[in-house]
Amino acid sequence: MSEQHTPLTDDFRTRLAKQGEDAYALAWVTEGSELTTWTEAEAPRVGETGIAHVGADLTRIELQEITHSRQEALRRWLHLDDGVRQLAIITVDPGGLREHAPGELAAQLMHDPSNDEARLTDLLASWLYRRNAAAPQGLELGWIAAAAAWTCHMRALASYPPPSVLTQALERAGEQDQATADLVESTGLRIVDLLDRLERVHRPRTELIEDWHAVESLSADVPALKEMADWLLDQISLRDAPAQQLWAVLQPDITDYLRDRRSDSALLGIAVPALDASRAAHLAQAREAVRAYTAAAYAGREQEARQLQDAFPIPARPLATSGPAAAWRRNSATAQDAVEDLTAQRAATTAEDSTDFFADPELLHAKTSYLAAREGQLHLLHDALGRLAFPAPTSRDLPEALAPVAAAQTQRRVTEAFGTLERAAQALDGQIHYQLQQPVPARRRATTGAETDLLTRTRAVLKHTAAAGVPLDEKHIRGRVQAAMARPAVPDAPDPAALIAHAEAHAQTLATGSTTPGMNR
Repeated sequence: MSEQHTPLTDDFRTRLAKQGEDAYALAWVTEGSELTTWTEAEAPRVGETGIAHVGADLTRIELQEITHSRQEALRRWLHLDDGVRQLAIITVDPGGLREHAPGELAAQLMHDPSNDEARLTDLLASWLYRRNAAAPQGLELGWIAAAAAWTCHMRALASYPPPSVLTQALERAGEQDQATADLVESTGLRIVDLLDRLERVHRPRTELIEDWHAVESLSADVPALKEMADWLLDQISLRDAPAQQLWAVLQPDITDYLRDRRSDSALLGIAVPALDASRAAHLAQAREAVRAYTAAAYAGREQEARQLQDAFPIPARPLATSGPAAAWRRNSATAQDAVEDLTAQRAATTAEDSTDFFADPELLHAKTSYLAAREGQLHLLHDALGRLAFPAPTSRDLPEALAPVAAAQTQRRVTEAFGTLERAAQALDGQIHYQLQQPVPARRRATTGAETDLLTRTRAVLKHTAAAGVPLDEKHIRGRVQAAMARPAVPDAPDPAALIAHAEAHAQTLATGSTTPGMNR
């Protein structure tokens, strides 16, 4: 066994293959945001991290160690699993990487005549007890979390802990009673039923919401369910029109990356460029916001959900394409692709022979809401970029006082489209970095040079636009405040006692004067 603690890289498959056919890698996997997991109808496999899927980001994982038998791999997994982080068991096969659920290895060992069954039972019982003891709730809730963890990781061996394993785990906890054993078994059966339901392709939103509430309550103690909880939120949001409108507003334009994946990913030996860090960060932020809205909307926090909606208003769908947007689309291949993709999505959604949404009207309504909002958002983006790259000449008939007002509209449009000038700069930097990656996919070899030049020129204009603004001078403001606070008090201020005496005398004069003949009116 070799101890290593380094992030995995693209050559990990080769390195692991050199360790031999019986090599098993144990690696910690952090949360990720792969594009392929956002709208997939197929539920993630509970008990696996999904890191071996095609296109998974290997920088998310840190290699713990490499073992050289499935028995040792399972033993080390049972020892290292802490119930907080996700630990993957990975091997190499002819198609790439493969991830093994712990229950899969346990089932193989149980059927292996050379295996020490008593030793394996003891290891499983020790792990089950630790999952109960580590649960923050303790008592019965601790056993519920332990049973859920068993079903997630060991389902290939048994849906719930076998009597031999459960008895030893209860003995370690000093809770040898039938009620606890029944609780563990019933929890396992309930989780199995939940996982079976998730395998159905077409499901109404009400069932998804019900399942999300059940999974969310357990995901804090069972990390294997966290991905399932997020997937359920994504599926709910796909059927929620306000959530899809929010997604349309916050989603960065990654048309170039998506088209490259579709065009070249099926060709052997073609490396698809990785999505740039800037837009990947914006994409992750958008997903977090949509999930936060969906969770609030279906957890009874209506005010919180409304605040998220109000923070990002839906852009109005334009009746006609503006001049700057049309100019940007004529010169940007990515912008043309974005418009074409949106048109294709609308045609597929409204096609008479489309059956994808027939059984789910909520999905159809949410999709059309997204398309309308996305069209408005794309117009904002292209209009803002067009104003930067192709500024309209100042009319000689424009009054001189309106010249700075017209210039300020460009900065306003950029802010309206991207949120801030900084995010606009990040998006452009990301696109430029993506276009410059080598090798260039065959689909855009003829357009990459012109696209890069256009983006670079636009980025330079944006930098000048941001510098031309008048930012707040914090030092100047702080100095003026300190100077005002240091000023001496106004001299010769009236005596408060004298003011009070004067007021009382004036009141007495009015009172006596009111009875003087000739003064009442």
